[in-house]
Amino acid sequence: MKRANKFVIPPNWKLMFNDLDLNIEEVLAYAKLPKGLFAQEKVQLSPSQYFQLWHGVDLAAHGRDMPLEFAKVMSLEFFDVPIYAAICTPNLNAAAKRLQEYKPLIGPMVLDIDTNDEYTELLISCYGFEAPLPLCLNLSELIFFTQLTRLATRQNIAPLHVELPALPDNLDQYESYFGCPITLGSNTSIRFSSKDANTPFLTRNQLMLKCFDSELQKQLSETVGKQNVVDHVKKVLLDALPQGQSSIDYVARELAMSKRTLQRKLSHENLTFQELLQEVRQSLAKDYLIKSELPVSEISFLLGFQECNSFIRAYTSWNGLSPAQQREQLM
Repeated sequence: MKRANKFVIPPNWKLMFNDLDLNIEEVLAYAKLPKGLFAQEKVQLSPSQYFQLWHGVDLAAHGRDMPLEFAKVMSLEFFDVPIYAAICTPNLNAAAKRLQEYKPLIGPMVLDIDTNDEYTELLISCYGFEAPLPLCLNLSELIFFTQLTRLATRQNIAPLHVELPALPDNLDQYESYFGCPITLGSNTSIRFSSKDANTPFLTRNQLMLKCFDSELQKQLSETVGKQNVVDHVKKVLLDALPQGQSSIDYVARELAMSKRTLQRKLSHENLTFQELLQEVRQSLAKDYLIKSELPVSEISFLLGFQECNSFIRAYTSWNGLSPAQQREQLM
C-alpha cells in the first residue's frame, strides 16, 4: 500500500476555517503547531502533526459540532485537485476508487472499499498515529463522503448504515443528517446502497479527469515512489536509541553524510532532526507502554534518555499525561 510521510495542506483550508468561523491561530495553538504555519508558501505536515491539527480544530470549536457545521458549509471551493478528480468520475463507486488511490496526497488515512450487488461500504483507518482518532475527524470523514455524493448527484442520498468507534453526544442530530442509524463498533465506516453508489454524478467530466489524473499520478510518484531521508533517519534511530545513541552526529555517520548535509536534507522536508527524534521517541514510547509491561525506567533507557525523569517530563509534555497515567488510562 502506498503511504507518505508528509502531506501538503492546501490553501483551501484557510477558506474552510473562515467559513467554519474558526480562528486559525487558535487552532494551531491548540494543535501545538507553529502559529505561522499557514503563512508558509507550502504547508506540509507529518502524520502525527495532521492529527494534532484535527485535535486543534476540535478544541477551537469550543463545543460546537464542527462535523455538522462542515456539512452546512462544504462546497466545491474547499476541494483540492485529488477531490476535484473524484467528482469528475461517473459515480460514487468510481470516486471512491480515485480517492483510495490518491489518499497519500490528502492525508495519513487509508480507505478500504467493499463493493457487492447490494451495497458499497467505505472503511476508513489511519497510520502514523497510535491513539484513537479524534471523533471530530471520524465524523467529518463520513460526512465528507455523504456530502460529496449529495453535491455531485444533486440528490439527498442517505447511507444505509454508519459505524463509529465512539458515538457523539447528540447522536440524534447526526442520525438526522445521515438519514440512517449510527451504531457503535470497532470501525469507522459508511455503507451506501448499490443503487445510490451507482447514481450518476452530474459533475462528471472525463476531459478534466484525464488532465487531473496525469498530474496526480506524477505527484503520487514523487510523494511515495521512493524512500526519502526521513525514512532513513527513522530507521537509524530505531536501531540507535536502545544503544543510547540519539545524536545527529551519530545518525549522520550511519548515513554516510555530514551533519550539515543531513540538516539540509531534513530542511527540504520542513523538518529538524529534533522534531524527527521526538516523533520517533513518541511513537515508540506509546508502543512500549501499550504493548508491553516494561517498567518506565527501562522504556526510558530504550528511548535513549539519560535519566528516567527526563523521559517522564518529555512524555507528559507530548501527551498531557505521565507514562504511569497513560498506562492506567489504558488498563
